[in-house]
Amino acid sequence: MSKPDTDRMIRVDQAGEFGATRIYAGQLAVMGDRHPLSAEIRHMAEQEAVHREQFDALMARRGVRPTVLQPFWSMAGYALGAGTALLGPEAAMACTAAVEEEIDRHYSAQLDELEATGTDPELTGMIARFRDEEREHRDAALAAGAERAPAYPLLSGAIRLGCRLAIRLAERV
Repeated sequence: MSKPDTDRMIRVDQAGEFGATRIYAGQLAVMGDRHPLSAEIRHMAEQEAVHREQFDALMARRGVRPTVLQPFWSMAGYALGAGTALLGPEAAMACTAAVEEEIDRHYSAQLDELEATGTDPELTGMIARFRDEEREHRDAALAAGAERAPAYPLLSGAIRLGCRLAIRLAERV
């Protein structure tokens, strides 16, 4: 696998982890500590912050440039988190489930590519660990009532489509 390929992976994954921290910040800004799900959201946010920190460090060590869309991801992620939380806790969980479903698919595809070449064990290990935690987030969101959100299929589908678009943009820009 070439350096441009791994640079692309690192750039998009760091952008995704950054976006996730902003989604949770928006959710917590609306929900505060008044809801029982706030502790679960805070826990997920802390894990995402660790993912982001590790990708930030990897980018610095390897000289990978961040996406120029980072300011947009900051605003969009926060707005998505706050907006879904305003719809209610189930909608916040639907957002988490949808995002994490797409991240699971994305990380799994990257792992297939990395494992086929065996050229970057450090990145492979990071992505595998983070994918497992993202799956835990998805499962926790589903257990917390994500599918009871208003218009769940529409909400989930729109968020998943947005995630796929964000991934494609961050890979290129």
